[in-house]
This record gives sequence, structure tokens and C-alpha cells, in this order.
Amino acid sequence: MPRYEFRCRACGDTFEVSRPMREASAPTACPQGHGDTVKLLSTVAVTGRGGSSSPAPSAGGGGCCGGACGC
Repeated sequence: MPRYEFRCRACGDTFEVSRPMREASAPTACPQGHGDTVKLLSTVAVTGRGGSSSPAPSAGGGGCCGGACGC
């Protein structure tokens, strides 16, 4: 279940709430009971187990036509 981060405008407390995505924008009260809260934008970190850890080869080799041609 996704976690959403909120900040209370009254006391400044930042807190997280777990709820279904369909309720992402629903209002919520802070743990202190204040109702004036705002949902914060969160960054998403996506990592995977793709191929090798070496950098991708660069395209082109410099030169007049992008390579070792004789033009």
C-alpha cells in the first residue's frame, strides 16, 4: 500500500499515511488532531537489476561523418 507524506500547517509536523491510491487526495488530520494539512510531493527512487554495471557505450566517434570515413 502506498505511503503519502503530509505536513500540518498548524503545528508544522510532517507525517506519513498509508492508504490506497484511490484515496491519495483525501483529507487527513495530523497526529496532533489538526485538520489543516497538505499532501507533500514525494520523489520516487526506481532501481533495478538490469545488465552490467559498466556505462553504456557512447555513440559516434568524432570525425567528419561520425566515424573514421574518408569524406
